[in-house]
Amino acid sequence: MPRVLDPMTLSRRNLLRVGAALGAAAAPLGLIAHDVQGAPLIAKPPPGFSPLKTKGRIVKVSTKGSFAGLMQNNQLWPKADVAQRMVEKALMELTGAANISEALGKFIHAKDKVAIKVNGLAGQNGHTMAANFEVIDPIVRGLIALGVPAGNIMVFEQTQRFLEGARINVRTWQLPKGVKTGVHKKEVASMKPIEVNKGIPMRFVTLLMNATAVIDVSQIKDHSIFGYTGAIKNISHGTQTNPHDQHHGDTDEPAVIYAHKIVQSRMRLHIVDGFKLLYDGGPHDNPRARALHGAVYASTDGVALDTVGVDVIDRVRKEKKIKSLSAAGREPKYIRAGDRLKVGEGDLNKIRLSKRYI
Repeated sequence: MPRVLDPMTLSRRNLLRVGAALGAAAAPLGLIAHDVQGAPLIAKPPPGFSPLKTKGRIVKVSTKGSFAGLMQNNQLWPKADVAQRMVEKALMELTGAANISEALGKFIHAKDKVAIKVNGLAGQNGHTMAANFEVIDPIVRGLIALGVPAGNIMVFEQTQRFLEGARINVRTWQLPKGVKTGVHKKEVASMKPIEVNKGIPMRFVTLLMNATAVIDVSQIKDHSIFGYTGAIKNISHGTQTNPHDQHHGDTDEPAVIYAHKIVQSRMRLHIVDGFKLLYDGGPHDNPRARALHGAVYASTDGVALDTVGVDVIDRVRKEKKIKSLSAAGREPKYIRAGDRLKVGEGDLNKIRLSKRYI
């Protein structure tokens, strides 16, 4: 039976070298995954299709008006037309395409089975700090316009409360007819257990495994253990059965999971809902540390997005006269590990951040 030894088809010897370079904090890199079924677990794009992937490139879209003017009266959710235009602009600028469906076609094929992992953890009470429906809905509609059947689109979260936190199919916030939604409760998985971080068995959930393409819709948030939670962690800890045993802040656990070939073979696009951010007290909502940011980010590089996200958080923390994440003892070291594992750009000086406005 074939063995998947590492995230990016490295030899065991080379992977051990990576582990040594990362030091004691990254000791789990020595052994990645074993006793899995090999090829069937690795997704492939439809024949003849090569998804666009650009390391270190991010498009940020905002407006020239006030942040408050972007939002609905409650100042929690963006205006639907504004969010739609910003999502469209971000994807069109990232790809050079003329419209959102053409832009999505650079990452997704009409024959793909698409899973959209949203983040609703901090929206459980009053939908206050989740990925916004107004950001998610244009992505879904763009996929349908591309030709992806509604039944081949799955919007999912860990629990029903998290999914509803993002206002998915709650009251008037309804996705197009036929689009599927799902929750996995950290238990719905059919693959055999593997060790991605050494000594910790886990399985990727069926909602991920059934997809050939994954779109991540994450946020910019402080995390009380890891320092930061955004693109990487939404995928690494939101698509598996054993996240609670892989919550050691001074480790590279999220990056190692994110770098696994099972994930990387499906990962196509990251959208960051940056209309609001949480600069302290996360990952659950903390109204005293919630701030308007008024932006949408798009990239194929989750490591680069999180690198920029940490910089954004630290700038806000400086304005608020509180310590940086590093000075507070919560440096998100796992993000740099993603760079060293060669799944993204972790050097802020090498990231190409294009700023656009509507």
